[in-house]
Amino acid sequence: MNQPSPPLKSAIRAHPADGLSGVVAVPGDKSISHRALMLGGLTVGETVVSGLLEGEDVLATAEAMRAFGAEVERDDDGVWHVWGRGVGGLKQPDDVIDLGNSGTGVRLLMGLAAGHPFSTVFTGDASLRKRPMGRIARPLEAMGATFEGRDGDRLPMTVKGRECLLPITYETPVASAQIKSAVLLAGLHAPGETSVIETAASRDHTERMVRAFGGDVRVAPRDDGALVITVAGQPELTPATIAVPGDPSSAAFPLVAAALLPGAEVTVTGVGVNPLRAGLITTLQEMGAVLTLENQREEGGEPVADVRVRGHELAGVEVPPDRAPTMIDEYPILAVAASAARGRTVMRGLEELRVKESDRLSAMATGLKAAGVGVEELADGLIIDGCAGRVPGGNNTPVATHLDHRIAMSFLVLGLAAERPVTIDDAAPIATSFPDFLNLMTGLGARFEP
Repeated sequence: MNQPSPPLKSAIRAHPADGLSGVVAVPGDKSISHRALMLGGLTVGETVVSGLLEGEDVLATAEAMRAFGAEVERDDDGVWHVWGRGVGGLKQPDDVIDLGNSGTGVRLLMGLAAGHPFSTVFTGDASLRKRPMGRIARPLEAMGATFEGRDGDRLPMTVKGRECLLPITYETPVASAQIKSAVLLAGLHAPGETSVIETAASRDHTERMVRAFGGDVRVAPRDDGALVITVAGQPELTPATIAVPGDPSSAAFPLVAAALLPGAEVTVTGVGVNPLRAGLITTLQEMGAVLTLENQREEGGEPVADVRVRGHELAGVEVPPDRAPTMIDEYPILAVAASAARGRTVMRGLEELRVKESDRLSAMATGLKAAGVGVEELADGLIIDGCAGRVPGGNNTPVATHLDHRIAMSFLVLGLAAERPVTIDDAAPIATSFPDFLNLMTGLGARFEP
């Protein structure tokens, strides 16, 4: 009999599981949810959004759009409605915009704020205030906005926008959907065309959604293989009906848990399988996971499928560094899969993980070592020697999650595939992206306790 899921607070212990089974749906894609609210706020008329992720990060974006003057409401059926103010029509917030733990929310909203002739002050929680904002500020400053923050380009930060931004062509220093999206959203407020050049493709949800709202976005390869993404400025965006697919980053946790447990069989329905987000699926299949995509279809301009996985022994692999942009948020849970695999897994090209909600490379290396897994932490990645089955687990000291939802969920999954329980110090951050995580996993057969 399944155990009731404990509340999302304080330390939580995950007990070894014999198997998981069931059919579940995960919350809506966080990246798409943020963008639906923001772009809905730049239209004139009503945008309808179903499947919106109602985690703390996205709710903070909804509140921010209200502060900017958009009307944002949720009806009793869980469908969200946004009445926008048009491109360039947002109003100055009456107070500081607090994005909590949401790096995506604050960075994309800075792109919107840059295109308006007033000052906006952004802040966040202790974790977000540690994260650098300079790589967002630099291109937006080139467009005419000004930024003033704490030393190290950190929050709180004041953005002073301008009514008519300058169109630019900007080559991103790293493959980052946040940088690209901030520039493209600002570019909607500039006359002419604004272009972003990427040497490696990052997730393309902004491009897809701008098109869904009637905007003009073009993507063209350059002779050297780089991509040039161009947005036409000052459009009249039209309201849209958006169905948000299941978040592949959230689906990763029940899928990996099932992949590691003999006899397990889990299907996650309606998952977004955008090729620029599907790196984990590809990697798990290379490791020998019995994983299939069923009922493939397109919803709201995004490819969607039901993902089915059965427990099977995994083998270590070397993950190509150029795959990182397609699965950057899934490396913590991939590290868990590698810990139970047979042989060595090498992950490189992951400098980006050091400036997420936590230093995820350090957090994963420390926690895995405490659980008895052989790990070498590199400057840009991890080398993990798998246990060819269950990891020892049984750490006496709870794993430090560092206010990071993905670290918390990853080590709870590790506990399911361990010989002895694994405890994390704080499950509260999970609410930022996957409020029902413990209930969903409990329904599949997992057992947690405070």
